[in-house]
Amino acid sequence: MTAYPERLTIFGCGNMAGAMLRGWLADGMDPASVTVITPNGTKVPDAIHTLKSVPADMPSADMLLIGIKPYMLADLAKDIAPLTGPDTILVSILAGVDVATTRGFFPDSGPIVRAMPNMAVSISKSPIGIFSEALDKAQHDMVDGMMAALGSAEWLDKEELIHLIIAVSGSGPAYLFRFIDALAKGVADLGLPKIQADRLALAMVEGAAALAAKSGENPGVLADQVASPGGTTRQALNVFDDGAALDRLVHRAAKAAYERSIEMESEARE
Repeated sequence: MTAYPERLTIFGCGNMAGAMLRGWLADGMDPASVTVITPNGTKVPDAIHTLKSVPADMPSADMLLIGIKPYMLADLAKDIAPLTGPDTILVSILAGVDVATTRGFFPDSGPIVRAMPNMAVSISKSPIGIFSEALDKAQHDMVDGMMAALGSAEWLDKEELIHLIIAVSGSGPAYLFRFIDALAKGVADLGLPKIQADRLALAMVEGAAALAAKSGENPGVLADQVASPGGTTRQALNVFDDGAALDRLVHRAAKAAYERSIEMESEARE
């Protein structure tokens, strides 16, 4: 069973932090152990203690998850700081804000953990890149278990690898959603009713992803295995493979996300 902190405080409960909270609750976390501070009044799951501001007598958290928009950190740090103490594990999911910058805002906090999930945390299917300051074994095991409850935890040796995590798994769901939409549009343009095309494209991707995850085989090898010489699949793959068109397009997209992540981090330091 996943070990959770006795006092988990979440400051800012937008889409991602809210999805993480729902994932943890589904895993069995006690709602009574959670306090959510949401200055803008964002709706949170029932039975969760919710505040709009930090009371003067509120104790520091065992774990503090910061889930605000990155650009808000400078303005809200003074409100968040009282929630931290030397025994607080501070978990940040703020894209473009590195550990050193976070430490500058919260010098008295315990270890800082930077985590990069995607929205699939709500169904426990998100890959999560994690980089942290030094954690003792109990702290590491707790963070690892909580992240594993939301998907698959990938610990990083170098913080700069976070930019690549963002490019592949952080932004990746949107790439796939666009592909599903494009595939449905492609066959709808050829005559299949759009509503059927949407259903079929989505069901195909769901099944293919499950097959790829179960097989353990390289996805490129799987593609060749289902493409018979001279058949329909091979004919379609020839279009993707011509001049490495698909590889080059995806590389450009991932590189754009990667470079923007680096830019955001630089902007946050200014």
